[in-house]
Amino acid sequence: MKPPRNKLSGRSRARLLLALGTGLTALAAAAAIAQESLLPPGFGQAPPAARPQASPTPAPSQAPAAPAQNPASPAAPTPSLVLDPAIFATVAPPQPVSRQAELPDSARRSIDMVGLGSGYGRASWGSRDGRFLSTMMRRLDAPLASRWASIALRRALVTKVPTPDNVSAPDWVAERAWLLLRMGEADGAAMLVQSVDVDRYNAKLYAVAGQAALATADVSGLCPLADGGAIRSREPIWPMARAVCSALSGDTAIADVLMDQARRRTRDPRGIDVQLAERMMAVNGAGRRSVEVEWTGVNQLTSWRFGMANALGLTIPADLYRTVGPQTIAWGARAPMIPAAERMTAALTAARLGVFSSSALVDLFSQAAEDSGEFTGDSPAARLRACYVADSDDARLSAMRAFWTGEAWGEQGKGDRYAAQILTARAAARIRPDSDHAGDAAELIGAMMAAGLDRKAAGWAPVVSAMSGEKGDPAWAILAVGTPNISVDISADRLSAVAERWAETNPHKLRLLLGALAGLDRLQTEDQMRLLSDNGVGFDNRSNWARILLQAADRKESGTVLLMVAAGLQRTGWGGISSPMFATMIRALHNVGLDGEARMIAAEAMTRL
Repeated sequence: MKPPRNKLSGRSRARLLLALGTGLTALAAAAAIAQESLLPPGFGQAPPAARPQASPTPAPSQAPAAPAQNPASPAAPTPSLVLDPAIFATVAPPQPVSRQAELPDSARRSIDMVGLGSGYGRASWGSRDGRFLSTMMRRLDAPLASRWASIALRRALVTKVPTPDNVSAPDWVAERAWLLLRMGEADGAAMLVQSVDVDRYNAKLYAVAGQAALATADVSGLCPLADGGAIRSREPIWPMARAVCSALSGDTAIADVLMDQARRRTRDPRGIDVQLAERMMAVNGAGRRSVEVEWTGVNQLTSWRFGMANALGLTIPADLYRTVGPQTIAWGARAPMIPAAERMTAALTAARLGVFSSSALVDLFSQAAEDSGEFTGDSPAARLRACYVADSDDARLSAMRAFWTGEAWGEQGKGDRYAAQILTARAAARIRPDSDHAGDAAELIGAMMAAGLDRKAAGWAPVVSAMSGEKGDPAWAILAVGTPNISVDISADRLSAVAERWAETNPHKLRLLLGALAGLDRLQTEDQMRLLSDNGVGFDNRSNWARILLQAADRKESGTVLLMVAAGLQRTGWGGISSPMFATMIRALHNVGLDGEARMIAAEAMTRL
């Protein structure tokens, strides 16, 4: 690596970065205007009430879903991303529950500290106002553009932390769990709500806990909630849930009575929702003994339909998945009653969202191969096996390329390049760095970074450094921002050469690259800094979003930083993220001590653009 020229002191570099952030007036102003809409109206102001969204068909509960991704009908109505406010209303005042009837005081769990582990620490949300955090969580439009940002935010949401000021403990748990569900994290949401004793639930927590049980296809998980939910929440799943749970517990006579009442309350007493409930009741001999579930005429997938169908092992018609977002598909990837072979495509979506790890993805494909006995041939599971156990590096690489290009899926034509890289990450790590494989270096390095194997990826630095500039640029860019230490030449000369080549072909990727390097504090000289202003890259020092983000980083509030980063990565793909926002996100993560997360997000950007 060439020695840096005109190296700046830390203070001089800080002044120059500030000048870059404020000097690009038009760019910063645009970023500021764009970001103001991401914030809640203020600590003392209540957010505007959401209007209930009409469902295309009467349904017990609307599944949380992102806008339907259906290119054939872009104008089609999309399901709401917020819970209907009516489910938070209390039908009757909560009835006191005898603590002695449930658990002795010594066995009761505190609701003031709820979570699943130490994660980012008890102080990860600092002293932030609970109303601000709750509003930000509720308004966040999930899923996020970045897999790694989602992984980090999930860890922050499940961390065992105290309840912030100005929010009730049940509401704080419910907001975290509801955001996890909208991110596709069904298991994390279910475990979080199950960390609270049921007699401490309020209406909101009952509603979210019911959604979590359905998202995990855990019908029995509804049963401890059904009676209390029917009293405290107006969500329409509870009447049928009470009937189903009575049947599962063996009270068939009561179950039949409750089911009759539920039928009278629904608009379609013979519809799909009642059919699924009766089919579940028939498992234990209650209700109608022979129930055929008929999907004809159903044009909307809801959480009730999803949870009941998956618990029964029924196949949901593929066209219904087009009415929901990718997070609901991610729920289906972990449905235990569905054969592994039928969940592989959903698992790729889950991996892309950060819900499935590379190891979990490989385990599912391996299970599919074991179930079918197809360890050789052209099936996806057999091809994945070849990625790991083929006779040579060339043969293993050939098998991996089939996934990267989509060929491995055959006539199905299903292929997501980044998800395929996650799937093949550990196979890529087994390929020895060699100039003979330089042509695949970018894919191999991107695959390893997708699974967080940054040190393995750094082993390719000598090979990439020896490649000609244009051919080596994609792999070089990933290593430049992704390795723990600087492993490739990022001198002003090398950056200038990349800038000349990408200025026309991929200017957005160039700006995000420079923003990430600046955010990681890897630009040390005046010549390097000049490239930022030459290419219109600076920091967002003016928007309210950036102010809160950087303040949280200064206070070492890792949870708040991750929530604000997520706000900057919502509602858009990588192509819609501005370089000032991106540089500011990376800088905040770096400053709060989440350098690994910052590097993985930056490497993901270089891989996916």
